[in-house]
Amino acid sequence: MISYARQTQEEQPEAPTPVEEHIAPAPRVSVQAFCETVETAAAVQSAGEDRRLGKAHLKIQMGGMAAAIEAYRSAPTPNVIVLESDGRNDLLTGLDHLATVCDAGTRVVVIGRINDVMLYRELVRRGVSDYVLAPVGAIDVVRSICNLFSAPEAKAVGRIIAVVGAKGGVGASTISHNVAWAIARDLAMDAVVADLDLAFGTAGLDYNQDPPQGIADAVFSPDRVDTAFIDRLLSKCTDHLSLLAAPATLDRVYDFGTDAFDAVFDTLRSTMPCIVLDIPHQWSGWTKRALIGADDILIVAAPDLANLRNTKNLFDLLKASRPNDRPPLYCLNQVGVPKRPEIAAAEFAKAIESQPVVSIPFEPQIFGSAANNGQMIAEISANHKSIEMFLQIAQRLTGRSETKKQKSSLLSPLIEKLRGK
Repeated sequence: MISYARQTQEEQPEAPTPVEEHIAPAPRVSVQAFCETVETAAAVQSAGEDRRLGKAHLKIQMGGMAAAIEAYRSAPTPNVIVLESDGRNDLLTGLDHLATVCDAGTRVVVIGRINDVMLYRELVRRGVSDYVLAPVGAIDVVRSICNLFSAPEAKAVGRIIAVVGAKGGVGASTISHNVAWAIARDLAMDAVVADLDLAFGTAGLDYNQDPPQGIADAVFSPDRVDTAFIDRLLSKCTDHLSLLAAPATLDRVYDFGTDAFDAVFDTLRSTMPCIVLDIPHQWSGWTKRALIGADDILIVAAPDLANLRNTKNLFDLLKASRPNDRPPLYCLNQVGVPKRPEIAAAEFAKAIESQPVVSIPFEPQIFGSAANNGQMIAEISANHKSIEMFLQIAQRLTGRSETKKQKSSLLSPLIEKLRGK
């Protein structure tokens, strides 16, 4: 039926912690599940509502293996079949029968109640892609289906990080650009910043780039969007960081449909390990879709009442819309403005029921200089304390805890002198 895409139980590495687990979304595939219990059917139904299976077409039937064999006697099989079975011999016999009616390329996931490595090996020998131990939850089903398309031999799927301000003027764009810089420079991940504020975006200014083309060319020409087209629109900032700039002009009105950016995001996922979305402070169908569809979210807030209310509203919405994801992260910015009454970080955390990742102090001199010079904070002051905060945010969002450092050798000083000449 299919080729084996998972390691055996003895060889599997330790699973990542739930907080930092990254499950890449599945592509547009058809999935049909044949369940034996209402509990499993409910878990599969809930999984189908998860954002990562948003493009998959899911159909659920009762009857287990027997129903699957009968269904495919006269109908083509989907991309993925999910089978629930509570027996051993019946399962193996049923799989042999299913193989006679199953189309080449179809992947099979089995949900069973027997925890036996010998059974697991036998299932693998018969071409089963994954065996999930019952009882299952929605996230188990999501993980199993999505991992079929992000296995080591499959094409990598990039991680989308969305950064949004709880209120206008809180410095969300500045934070997103500096965090992306940390991801690229300190974590050595290839990353791209997508400036979604097409009318007033500042990413081009902050990175000192003025590309003739950018994200608007892709959004207004969805039929042309592919890997080569997106590559031509990217502006290279550093070895690991690229920019998909906003035009920041007012010669047209930027009204978009809910799915206007889908093709751009899908293409970026296929080419870049990390995509940082600089989302403008506005509420529309496409901004909501971008937030809910992201792998990880950072909310930037200032320590006042309006920001607290908006952050709380965003948290509640995103937690309800993304029940199988970790809650969004947030940071406090512009903390300590002289003579301005502020809500303490502890009070903010109590209301949100979550601690901020970092609290970035109000330092207009260095942040203003960086903005006016088209530089990152790390370029202005290599040892500034905010640089470590940007790195902390980058590590939390990407799940990477160690900074990648270039190896040095005894010849490094000599090489640097030669380069200087």
